Amino acid sequence: MRTIRLILEYEGTAFHGWARQPPEQKKATVQGALEEALSRLTQEPIRTRAASRTDAGVHARGQVVAFETSKDNIPLRGFVRGMNALLPAALCVRDATVVEDGWDPRRTSRGKRYRYTYWNHEAPSALDNKRAWYVRTPFDLEAMQAAAQHLVGTHDFEAFRSAGCDARHAIRTIYSMDLSRGEYARVHLVIIGNAFLRNMVRIIAGNLRDVGLGRMTPDSVKAVLDSRDRTKGAMTAPPHGLTLEEVYYDDRLPARPSPGPLTAEQVRLRPLRSQSSLRASLAGGAVADIAVPADSDDLPDSEAES
Repeated sequence: MRTIRLILEYEGTAFHGWARQPPEQKKATVQGALEEALSRLTQEPIRTRAASRTDAGVHARGQVVAFETSKDNIPLRGFVRGMNALLPAALCVRDATVVEDGWDPRRTSRGKRYRYTYWNHEAPSALDNKRAWYVRTPFDLEAMQAAAQHLVGTHDFEAFRSAGCDARHAIRTIYSMDLSRGEYARVHLVIIGNAFLRNMVRIIAGNLRDVGLGRMTPDSVKAVLDSRDRTKGAMTAPPHGLTLEEVYYDDRLPARPSPGPLTAEQVRLRPLRSQSSLRASLAGGAVADIAVPADSDDLPDSEAES
């Protein structure tokens, strides 16, 4: 029996999210399509587990999945080539490796990087309409960046999770949050954190959009954070602008703390090192002194998409 890790890329608007649905619902999902192809390739029932349960419409460039198979005669290259011959065009396997028995991509991850993309131009884009949120009015990018800095660090993100989020608490650490202009009219919001609440990145993107349009000030975002009240903030950004870029397992991010009961002392907020220092570490070194919650027993499990 081998445990295989796959790196997936998919165009999320083609699927009703990651999680498989009951057959009678006849809804295409990433997990459903993947497991069907894997079962055909291996000629045995396959069940997968993923690092992130992305919602309907959310894309991935670096989703990580693991599964067990008794077939030891299929080479790793065979999984990549064979799966890509069987999968729909909106889903592909980028890489396959053997990992330790029972390896869990959620519980072993140290953090994730998400990218939210806006299309900020008077005219919409026919090519980017499934990959970016169309916002006609020009953004004040400087104000958006100033607002984003209020969210960097370890905070209670109660005001930045959806009503359907079942996480035990909302303490999360954002290591960095950067906005930049890309090609053509794209504006990118890139967030790196240890874990994310349901719809958290999209709610952040919605609030920063309102700052960029002058509907909120940077300090308004800090007030929303402090309020711990979801109704105080802006709308949730649509899912098609969001992409899961990478899941971290190495020492570019600190390891998750050992599970344990949550106490006030354990979730005290501590300052983070500078973002420029973090970016240098992510480029090629370890991050040793970034604050993380001392309790994170539900962090890997609470994320439905961000």
